[in-house]
Amino acid sequence: MLDLERIRDLVNQRRPGHTLPRDLYNSPEAFKFDLDAIFGQSWILAGFTCELPRPRGYLAVTIGGSPVVITRDGEGVYRAFHNSCRHRGAQVCAEGAGGRARLTCPYHQWVYDLDGRLVHARMPETFERAEHGLRPVHLENVAGALFVCLAETPPSFARFRADLEPLLAPHRLDDAKIAFQNTLVERGNWKLVMENARECYHCGVSHPELCLTFPIAASVDGHFVVAEDPHYAAFAARVDEAGLGKGPFLGPWWQVERFPLNKGHVGLTIDGALACGKPMVEGAGDIGSLRWAIEPHSFCHSTADTTVYFSAMPTAAGETVVTCKWLVHKDAVEGVDYDVEHLTALWNVTNLQDRDLVEVNQRGVNSVGYVPGPYSLPDESYVQRFADWYCDKAMDYIAARTGVDARPIELRGVISGAAGSSPAPAGELPASPGRSPLEHP
Repeated sequence: MLDLERIRDLVNQRRPGHTLPRDLYNSPEAFKFDLDAIFGQSWILAGFTCELPRPRGYLAVTIGGSPVVITRDGEGVYRAFHNSCRHRGAQVCAEGAGGRARLTCPYHQWVYDLDGRLVHARMPETFERAEHGLRPVHLENVAGALFVCLAETPPSFARFRADLEPLLAPHRLDDAKIAFQNTLVERGNWKLVMENARECYHCGVSHPELCLTFPIAASVDGHFVVAEDPHYAAFAARVDEAGLGKGPFLGPWWQVERFPLNKGHVGLTIDGALACGKPMVEGAGDIGSLRWAIEPHSFCHSTADTTVYFSAMPTAAGETVVTCKWLVHKDAVEGVDYDVEHLTALWNVTNLQDRDLVEVNQRGVNSVGYVPGPYSLPDESYVQRFADWYCDKAMDYIAARTGVDARPIELRGVISGAAGSSPAPAGELPASPGRSPLEHP
């Protein structure tokens, strides 16, 4: 059983504008808490519709320690379920994607339809199959990106959809495919992984390849809008002419913004060239990168030709699995339209460099001499926002289960976004959900 008073004490020890207490980065108790209170109560970017390209398919992923399966039935309807058999709890689908008309548990051969109904089980005649379907999980589809939430009452999703969908829809993720994906095991707490991913204070020295293309010098307080900059003005004119939104949009647990790459660069590759000859955005060339990021675990970059997905999943107090996926047009041919090495080299080298930084950070945090230090603003503004969000999310969870909340009433759940949450039933999504117009309301 979690010691919620202990976690609350640790959160309360944090000084404003400073890193977290050591035990929140390395204790098994905090790790178990994070699985339930953070990953179990947040929207997670689980995958993409293109990973289920045809009806009668599934995508199985693990969120924290919880297996989840997303299905697409014969009518094209998407649903999500806990990937746990209602017999004795075995994982029904192995991790990954595939085509299947029904889901069969490998243990005792219980069979489920893609809508979650139990259709076969060798049990006594009095057994009620209707009461033993797979348990549903909340699912949202935003322009081909699939988000799931394990919570009974998930955080409100409407404003996030309104911010992201008009900007992401032109990238046609429904018409993409996974060109390549890999995983990297980092010996560091997931919060250190995400803190590192939320800033470029370290980029100038640690990421020489990324700096060739990524505009680290142009970012101000986490944004890339630079007043009276001819390079940004030209970019804004091109994007406006193409009918694409720019943002920035900043929510309690998300950031969405389109920004220009360095002058002369059009793709997130080492040489700055496009990585794929078949574009994802029709009629577009140099439209910069659409960065869309959510707490607690992910960021993506969508350019004219590709989308790159980064996800950090905790597997132990001091271990995180980083997954990276590269999406290109579904009709693009490897060796003709794109080269995998050219497509992936920039993020592969950057992820390896970041792994080393996270691991050296973890070793230092483990020291008895570690004292939480101040964030450097504005360079680490998104890191501070992440840490503030984490602490507020933790206090939301603790208050809901203990009935004790010492925060001022007007501030409860404001940073985490819980103040705007409303019940939403876990259910199905239509095959072709409506899309918002390109102009943000």
